[in-house]
Amino acid sequence: QLQLVESGGGLVQPGGSLRLSCAASGLTLDDYAIGWFRLAPGKAREGVSCISRSGGSTNYADSVKGRFTISRDNAKNTVYLQMNSLKPEDTAIYYCAAAALTTDQALCTIIRRRSSYWGQGTQVTVSS
Repeated sequence: QLQLVESGGGLVQPGGSLRLSCAASGLTLDDYAIGWFRLAPGKAREGVSCISRSGGSTNYADSVKGRFTISRDNAKNTVYLQMNSLKPEDTAIYYCAAAALTTDQALCTIIRRRSSYWGQGTQVTVSS
């Protein structure tokens, strides 16, 4: 069965950190560009960060630049999102998605549009 599974979400105080993981089964992640997206109540789905198939290119939403870091460990078939200095406005369900692209790029708009697989999401709540 082909699937992505996110983990690592939870409740954290403002200024805290979490590391999200996106683990794949049934597919080899190094064939895919990966994106992290989030959905907050009353807001549109937002591309948070994306990474190319090789890991050589990354992109971040302006709202998370300098605080979040995306990385991938193809040997573990897992992509990570390290989130530091969390803010209440980071509260959302975080999803990862995998897109098989013909070029080695990390544009979240493209990855979102062409993703073949989505995880079930993990809740991140930032609150004191």
